[in-house]
Amino acid sequence: MTLLLAHISDLHLDGYERSTRRAVRVVEHLRALPRPVDALLVTGDIADHGEESEYEEAARILDVPFPVLSCPGNHDARPAYRKALLGAPAGDGPVNTVHHIGGTAVLMCDSTIPGRDEGLLDAETLAWMDATLSGLPRDTPALIAFHQPPVELHHPLPDSCRLQRPEELAALLEAHPRVAAVLTGHAHTAAATTFAGRPLIVAPAVTWTLRMPWEGENPADRDQPPGLAFHLLGDDRRLTTHYRVVP
Repeated sequence: MTLLLAHISDLHLDGYERSTRRAVRVVEHLRALPRPVDALLVTGDIADHGEESEYEEAARILDVPFPVLSCPGNHDARPAYRKALLGAPAGDGPVNTVHHIGGTAVLMCDSTIPGRDEGLLDAETLAWMDATLSGLPRDTPALIAFHQPPVELHHPLPDSCRLQRPEELAALLEAHPRVAAVLTGHAHTAAATTFAGRPLIVAPAVTWTLRMPWEGENPADRDQPPGLAFHLLGDDRRLTTHYRVVP
């Protein structure tokens, strides 16, 4: 069976019509698909200011007939995220969750450092990832998702605040060959590369698209339509990704 996942990132809901309209367009596009996705991944920066009202809006927009798996980004605030989006008690610790979708374990990991833009999979999160992956049945594939990419993407803005200490993640991946790919957001540009021998897929942003250096000086291209990715994971554990925009 082939797993079909939709992947969006960086909604930056801020209470203004523009951000709401763009997020609703993407979700309505997913609702209208002839075949529903098996799950929707949202890799952070769901809120722009980390306010409870922003997560309440996100919960309304993301109320869909398929599972929604999310993790926080650097604009998110853990207590409000937990309370208003997840319906869980507020707390300051990392928000790490595992979901079993179509025979695949999807680890949604918290790479945020409160008050900072760069990311880090801290000792608590790495230990949780290791224990979770070690506890899976032998034939269960896994995907790992978090916010900040662990590699350079050749733009000074995301490269200045990428994941710190990526060698620790690389060591974890070496110990767990069941991980088929790493999925991130944060950069506001659809991108594909490799990390530690695995596919590294960066979702496009819903709110605005990163203009690369060869495309112009102003990094925020607000005229581009919101984007999303579709990931397909087959029985051979090979990930195939298709990108789409929603005019």
